[in-house]
Amino acid sequence: MLEILSRLLLSIDLFATGIRLGTPLMCAGVGEIASERAGVVNVGLEGMMLCGAFGGALGAYATGNPWLGLLAAVAAGLLAAALQAFFSVLLAVDQVIVGIGLNAGSLGVTTYAARVVFGMEKPQLAGFAPIQLPGLTDLPIVGSLFAQSVPAYLVYLLVPVATFILLRTRWGLALRAVGEHPEAAASAGISVARTRCAAVLLCGALAGLAGSFFSLVQLNTFVEAMIGGRGFIVLAVVIVGRWSPWRAALAALLFGALDAVALRAQALSVGLPYQLLLALPYLTTLAAYWLSGRAGAPAALGRAFVRD
Repeated sequence: MLEILSRLLLSIDLFATGIRLGTPLMCAGVGEIASERAGVVNVGLEGMMLCGAFGGALGAYATGNPWLGLLAAVAAGLLAAALQAFFSVLLAVDQVIVGIGLNAGSLGVTTYAARVVFGMEKPQLAGFAPIQLPGLTDLPIVGSLFAQSVPAYLVYLLVPVATFILLRTRWGLALRAVGEHPEAAASAGISVARTRCAAVLLCGALAGLAGSFFSLVQLNTFVEAMIGGRGFIVLAVVIVGRWSPWRAALAALLFGALDAVALRAQALSVGLPYQLLLALPYLTTLAAYWLSGRAGAPAALGRAFVRD
């Protein structure tokens, strides 16, 4: 048993796989932080990521260029986010209900569209291959950080940029003000609706980019419902990270590592039911929700604002 545990947990391959699986969670997590800091809880993140995965697959399939697929993924995420912003911000419909509807609608639309475009076959897409950075990939343990795809390196840069914008810019201050006290922000001349819509659209763009990791980086194909509940894991990543891009990035890598442990445990035949191993990241998500609660959440999170 000790030998199996050492092979399971003490492995560079496990670390590398955890980074690869955690990077899209990190990307979507940064977008969700922007949305929630503005007061909009984006339960429809799962649907936005699925739209991004399909948009990326469709773009790469039609053009043969993964970069154009990446742009299509961002556009698909923006389109889904526009629906979220329209109903939950402009019409003040309950944010959770809108998100659930968006998830269900995205699943149906992408499934139907995939069968129309691809048929019953799984398309083979032009994706992004890992690029090793000379000298850095030879570093012990952390060298796996530098053997990733180009989109992954862009996500690495996204975290410090998002932190700077959120904490050091006027727009970041307005975003936080809208999420904490929208009435006071409105009295100071800040457009609550415009700020919240911009935050939701930014979240959708990053969720679409995160979804493209599944179709253009990890699998190089599109599979129906391929996000597999990871949008809800991202919501837990944001809570565990206390609405901070840096802490959320670390939490995303932790959840990615748990996913990697589940996959590696199946390969090593540790004697546990594979269903339990597959459920490990989701059980951890439930535990994170229960332990973390809403401590530190923006005060106006989930509350619609209608100006008199």
